[in-house]
Amino acid sequence: MKRICMKFALIVLGFLAFPTNADAGEAQNPADKTLSPYFFVKSEDPTADQLPLQSTSVQVDIAGVIADVKVTQVYKNEGKKALEALYVFPASTKAAVYGMKMTLGERTITAQIREREAARREYEEAKQAGKSASLLEEQRPNVFQMNVANILPGDVIKVEMSYTEFLNPTDGVYEFIYPTVVGPRYANQPEATAPSSEKWVKTPYLHQGEPPTYSFDIQVNLSTGMPLQDVTCPSHKVTTQFDGPALATVKLAENMSSSGNRDFILKYKLAGEKIASGLLLYKGETENFFLLMLQPPQRIKTEEIPPREFIFIVDVSGSMHGFPLDISKKLMKDLLGHLRPTDRFNVLLFSGGSRVMADGSLPATPENIERAIRILDEERGGGGTELLPALQRALALPKAEGSARSVVVVTDGYVNVETQSFDLIRNNLGKANLFAFGIGSSVNRFIIEGMARAGMGEPFIVTRPDEASSQAEKFRKYIESPLLTGIRLDFGGFNVYDTEPSNIPDVLAERPVTVFGKWRGLPRGEVVLEGRAGREEFRQKVDVGAVNPLEVNAPLRYLWARERIATLSDYNHLQPDDDRIAEVKELGLKYHLLTPYTSFVAVDTLVRRKDGEVTTVQQPLPLPEGVSDYAVGNEGPGGAPRSMALREQYPIRPLPPPTSDVDKSGEKTGEARIYVQAHSEEMTATKGLSKESVEKVIEKHLPEMEGCYRSALAKQPGLQGKMTLKFVVDSRGRVRKVRIVSSGWVSREFQTCIENLLRQWRFPAPSSVSKVEIIYPFTFGVR
Repeated sequence: MKRICMKFALIVLGFLAFPTNADAGEAQNPADKTLSPYFFVKSEDPTADQLPLQSTSVQVDIAGVIADVKVTQVYKNEGKKALEALYVFPASTKAAVYGMKMTLGERTITAQIREREAARREYEEAKQAGKSASLLEEQRPNVFQMNVANILPGDVIKVEMSYTEFLNPTDGVYEFIYPTVVGPRYANQPEATAPSSEKWVKTPYLHQGEPPTYSFDIQVNLSTGMPLQDVTCPSHKVTTQFDGPALATVKLAENMSSSGNRDFILKYKLAGEKIASGLLLYKGETENFFLLMLQPPQRIKTEEIPPREFIFIVDVSGSMHGFPLDISKKLMKDLLGHLRPTDRFNVLLFSGGSRVMADGSLPATPENIERAIRILDEERGGGGTELLPALQRALALPKAEGSARSVVVVTDGYVNVETQSFDLIRNNLGKANLFAFGIGSSVNRFIIEGMARAGMGEPFIVTRPDEASSQAEKFRKYIESPLLTGIRLDFGGFNVYDTEPSNIPDVLAERPVTVFGKWRGLPRGEVVLEGRAGREEFRQKVDVGAVNPLEVNAPLRYLWARERIATLSDYNHLQPDDDRIAEVKELGLKYHLLTPYTSFVAVDTLVRRKDGEVTTVQQPLPLPEGVSDYAVGNEGPGGAPRSMALREQYPIRPLPPPTSDVDKSGEKTGEARIYVQAHSEEMTATKGLSKESVEKVIEKHLPEMEGCYRSALAKQPGLQGKMTLKFVVDSRGRVRKVRIVSSGWVSREFQTCIENLLRQWRFPAPSSVSKVEIIYPFTFGVR
């Protein structure tokens, strides 16, 4: 092929329009399909109810520092077919899920904890036998999946999940968070080879701006034990009723039933900005548990701060488009603008590929800071979210001599590589600290908190633009002056064991030092906390004998087990170990907790579906507030490629009808004809791929490029010129490090469309090399 030249007159929409899901599924090799969220398309079958989830209501009771949460999901079948409903939903990363029950009419079935595989088998057998059943599985510590089988026409089934979590104050502020929706996860893992625990990623989503199809309600009852000073809810409109100095009830406002597309956040302070500290004890039948909370010293102002180096890793992928990226820019301007002249910094931007501002860190001069801000301002958000390669590249950057390095990651966390990221940080961070900023109304808190924990730093969540400055200020305060270092804890005569955590890191935030554990014998002795606060020695003690075990502290057994499971899981991701897996499984079964290896299953004893098949429907999720359609792509339920999402983002608009068609020679015989010309004779590629194989892939995708151009022309007539694509194909044939050179004529929207298309192309795997660099010029025009 010497030259690829496409000249179009009126192009039949059937040729340009994307194929149906069924057609796409037949055309695409199943081995190429990846796990990807997709846009919900309502079935034309009127007998099947595809929106069975009617409502989610949450009852929260907070007593002291422990929250007990009951989540009730109501499913109703308004169709004519028996259904199985699948629903993916979030919970707190700290949740210890200890119970579930299912209610059908007057009958209530209490769920049993089982090994994950056994629970799944029991559920599937009940489904096939025509019995109503429910199954609750953990896909991530903050992502659960509910399956409800044999919802008959007219049925109303309630499923109630119970969990508890510990509330640890920061800077005197207590915060309870109820996540409402799981954001779409970018994944490039082939569906054919993905384990069953990863299949949840392939979830249907509504389009941006569409409200949830189910109602949401939440009520929080506060009983703090000390007078309340302030109660606020920055995420939702609420009404607050005080029933005493230490008692309050918080309810959603009446017009908030469609607000289940962003995290519910409740903050409160105690009078005098006091915090609960001391020792909580629980005496059980066979085991006793404790929670120790000790307040660190006040922050000490340090006059001599060593030179610092900052590596900023900023997510500019499709899910960050719009609101999240705007917040990121504001945050970065604040962080960069407050660097000292003695500091050094570098900025790495990532989406499907990554690019770094400089090969090494630069002095924080006004000129360099202005240049970094200008680079950020040019970003609009687009493409996949390849976090791991970005982390690898950033952590490999040479370190500035004689400085303290801090790595700062700014992202919404909509990725499917949480545990791999934690392992990478632990193995490569060295003596640096990592701080993670989660940006958006419903971020993936598991990866934000996990990266910070793995990097011995702190997590920050920014849900609104007005929070960017305060979170940036908090970050600066943490890195300049740790509160307590070199921590030592002596339990003296208090006979404790199985403490979590086993080692206490430096205290950066103004929150209590907390330790969970078990104890034997009588509660007696003295607990002593020691460390250094700046140049001074710090010492604090608690008299154990003065504390009485209380029955109200019974949730401590769940909270201890949850901490232990989290620790084992962290180590297991770092180095898989069958003994650790067995211990997590044993903890789940012993303490009746949901874990990666244990699930809850509830099965009705009655056979309710006598004949016929059960139709499986997956409850669509709303996109988190502020997240655009750019976050959803890759493949639809029938295997449709990611460009389906792009077609909806950049719809094809026909040009005026021509007077005649294009002749066989390709010469112009009418008017208003557009063309996309690929200059194969000017193409260059390094060794590893033949010119013919590259041309074949380019030719296949020219219609998609023409779609981007046609859409751009509708908004900006006269847009035309030459554009050179520079990109890298990795060892698996995937496109990386996209760069577009256009001499300034390309609109930003057109460039984003082309970049997003390019990152989804697949080339043959290069032979004998790890990557191939390709330069390919194109001309876009109208004749």
